[in-house]
Amino acid sequence: MGVENFSTEAVTGTRRAKRARVLLAARLQTPSGEIDARLRDLSQKGALVECVPVPPVGSEVVFMRGPITVPARVAWSGAGRVGLEFHHMIDENEVLVQLKRVTNMQNRQRFRRPGIKETASEKERALASAWGVQVGITLPEGEF
Repeated sequence: MGVENFSTEAVTGTRRAKRARVLLAARLQTPSGEIDARLRDLSQKGALVECVPVPPVGSEVVFMRGPITVPARVAWSGAGRVGLEFHHMIDENEVLVQLKRVTNMQNRQRFRRPGIKETASEKERALASAWGVQVGITLPEGEF
């Protein structure tokens, strides 16, 4: 899963924040060491992170995702989840910059090259096969 559209949702009370729902690897640096985590939700002001063990509420941590490091405070915690409040607002696009949605069609065009079977006539395929034999390239029947 990559980035879903940013949405505006009520966070707590009347506070509203633009959030991106994601599923990305991250790390938390805590006073007792680093913890592997999963970033689930991100905004300019904070993040929802899944991790075990869960740092205590009020503790100071550093959120790390790629080259981005942000000091934060654990605002709340639950079963395997913590809400982080960043000490300064971030540009969430910097954290998500390496993500880019690629549609199935774009993916096929990007990584698949056509085989000779799709672009050549029967005569051209026979010629290519004969040339391959001369230069030491042999393909199983039906591969070209």
